[in-house]
Amino acid sequence: MLKRIGKGLITLKLEATGELRVIGSVQDVISLWKEGAEGKIAFVEDAGTTTLGPIMPKLAGVVCSSGALGSHLAIVSREFEIPALMGTTLETAEDLDRRQVTIRPDDNGAGLLLLNE
Repeated sequence: MLKRIGKGLITLKLEATGELRVIGSVQDVISLWKEGAEGKIAFVEDAGTTTLGPIMPKLAGVVCSSGALGSHLAIVSREFEIPALMGTTLETAEDLDRRQVTIRPDDNGAGLLLLNE
């Protein structure tokens, strides 16, 4: 069952499902790189971040709580053909780290963040 937990602007009309990982520091990126970023969806707060660079090609998707479709992170995600939700508003206070989520485009140019329950 999928539960809507957020909405944002989507960079590509592609769907992605994976384990959400909250990235708050360079150390978080290093840890994810060591364990394997393949198929993960990264959640970051800063749309201008370059921190994801080393793991970006391996990610299934990106969720960012700031930014727009012209933000650095949005542009890079499109270049890697990775769907990203930008300016995402979360509709839950749940701890989402390590939970299975889906990024899904809607018909209005936006995208939804869904929790796989």
